[in-house]
Amino acid sequence: MKLKKKLGPVRSNKVKYDGIEFLSGLECYMYKALKEAGIEAEYEGKTYELIPSFFFDEDSYERQANGKGDMINRGRKKVLKLSYTPDFVSNRFIIECKGRANESFPLRWKLFKYYAKQNLKGVILYKPQNQKECDIVIELIKKIK
Repeated sequence: MKLKKKLGPVRSNKVKYDGIEFLSGLECYMYKALKEAGIEAEYEGKTYELIPSFFFDEDSYERQANGKGDMINRGRKKVLKLSYTPDFVSNRFIIECKGRANESFPLRWKLFKYYAKQNLKGVILYKPQNQKECDIVIELIKKIK
């Protein structure tokens, strides 16, 4: 029997727990671990604006973002802001649970780290990618004074 390779974007399964709909099982696991350890953090509680919206007043000939349609002038209009909402936020740390990242995530994560360097002094970032790393994050947070 031949195995088929999955095509298209990675889709995680949504999980509901404590009345909260998590976008993945890993996020739910992290929530339970934080709760069990008595560590307070808000789930998707804050959105950060990494790049503000702006008006692009030059020509830009391109197809639609999905690569379809004709190549036309898509410039001379407002470009929407780029924002980022981490999974768990507290005043001491930010956690982003990322099992399998999509292709845009690495760039967004770099931009967020740059934003954090400029604006979130003293806040520690964690990016666990599996349950074992979530457990390590809990132990590291417990050590924060």
